[in-house]
Amino acid sequence: MIEASAGEIFLRRLAANGIEYLFANGGTDFAPVIEGFAHAQVADFKVPTPILIPHETAALGMAHGYYLATGRPQAVMVHTNVGLANCVMGVLNAASDQVPMILASGITPHTEHGPLGHRNSPINWGQNMRDQTAMVREPVKWDATLSRPEQIAPLVDRAVAIATSSPRGPVYLGLPREALCEVTTYRDSKPRNAAARAAPHPEDLAEAARLLDAAERPLIVAFRTGARGGGFEALTAFAERHAIPVVEFWPSQLSIDGASPMHGGFDPGEDLAAADVVLVLDAIVPWLPHRHGFAEQATVIQAGADPHQLEVPLRGFATDLALTGESAHIIAALDEAMRARTPARDRSARFARLAERHAARRAQLDSAVRAGPPMSAAFVTRAIVELIGAEGCIVSELGAKPEFVTGLRGDQFFQNPISGGLGWGLPAALGVQLADRDRLVVATVGDGSYMFANPVACHQIAEAHGLPLLTIVYNNGIWGAVRGSTLGIYPKGHAARANVMPITSLEPLPDFCKIAQASRAWTARVADPAALADTLREAARVIREEKRQVLVEVKVARH
Repeated sequence: MIEASAGEIFLRRLAANGIEYLFANGGTDFAPVIEGFAHAQVADFKVPTPILIPHETAALGMAHGYYLATGRPQAVMVHTNVGLANCVMGVLNAASDQVPMILASGITPHTEHGPLGHRNSPINWGQNMRDQTAMVREPVKWDATLSRPEQIAPLVDRAVAIATSSPRGPVYLGLPREALCEVTTYRDSKPRNAAARAAPHPEDLAEAARLLDAAERPLIVAFRTGARGGGFEALTAFAERHAIPVVEFWPSQLSIDGASPMHGGFDPGEDLAAADVVLVLDAIVPWLPHRHGFAEQATVIQAGADPHQLEVPLRGFATDLALTGESAHIIAALDEAMRARTPARDRSARFARLAERHAARRAQLDSAVRAGPPMSAAFVTRAIVELIGAEGCIVSELGAKPEFVTGLRGDQFFQNPISGGLGWGLPAALGVQLADRDRLVVATVGDGSYMFANPVACHQIAEAHGLPLLTIVYNNGIWGAVRGSTLGIYPKGHAARANVMPITSLEPLPDFCKIAQASRAWTARVADPAALADTLREAARVIREEKRQVLVEVKVARH
């Protein structure tokens, strides 16, 4: 039994729960936390490693990426309401991607004099809010505010349990400075806060297996099955064993091997129109209602940790049967149930038909890989895939295209969450790199996404913490997503005929290489497709031998 401040106990309890890093952007509320870190240095007790992050967006993105790479949640702490305001977009991304993390922020002192930690600066009045938590209450799974120091240990335990229970997601702790400064007794102990894991009802699972087994034209639509729990391998084997096509629609992770004959591409339109049974795996948006239709008699099975996607207020996709659980576990259970059914069905003809279609689709994609100049995004993506080989990882935000990463595993490609909070890719890649400093990690980002990421802060983080990340900026000089959306709604409108579409041009662009050079990065600019492969190989050499971050700016076509 010891006596310690709540700020120190906060750190001790995070470590007791297996939290390895506290990504922090400090402020005036951090004094008891900083004192706790300093005490740990001399008293040698376990606390998370502090990682100073000069912008909150980067802190959330790094915690997000670290979880994607490891499956282990981390913690972020920021400064009162102003720091929390910069966190909101990252929290939206984490919630959309079901990424658990512990987000904490200071709360401006409640007292104007008296207790240790009372208000002592004009900003303590300027940052005072009636309900600071309201900024993040909707996207987080749970929130609480520390009132008394003896609450801090059970609050941290509860936060970790809720964040890691199905469906996973971010949680929030508000930490007033006076409460963090107060001293209380504490005893180190093993947390007793097991995460809750969901599983489908046996009757529903059996019915789903029966429906899929009897289906003539089944379809699986997957969104993020691949990185955790062997889902990538399980779904690939399941689809091939039962001859079921898998379409990845707007995937944030790879769910099936792109080289598998059962990979059905990235648009569900053709298969959905003909399907008699559709299994939706953890997809917020399995298809677009205005563009994709399915037969009225088709049965739709929604499956995942949150099959009804409760975080989305308006979502009208059919659900004839719901299976609650982790997608990898559901696939394994369905596979076992279908293989146990007798008599076994001969699906060789369906497999052959789907394999032939897959080969034709791959050939069509291959024809789209245009060298240029300017280079196509597909051409650049293929070059990066060749560079990273069997062990590297791509983190893409409007950069590398999932259609062209054939041969990568589920833990080798991560794409921006469907929530669309820009600036995610570069800091998320830093988090993946932090998980393995020797792994070749490539952040592929559009020029706009790069600027959104606070690149000065991100390159400083890479240098300060020895993270030899390779950043590749796809430079096409426009907001491509905004342009594409406008053309989708007004394909023959005035904007489509304009020489320069309003609110889409990023010209004149800054010199991206000089931004990275400010943090001693090795940089290169490539416009000639013949120089791309050699430049990437040299970039990999610099990373491998000099342990130094690299930025390569690549000129790509706008279409």
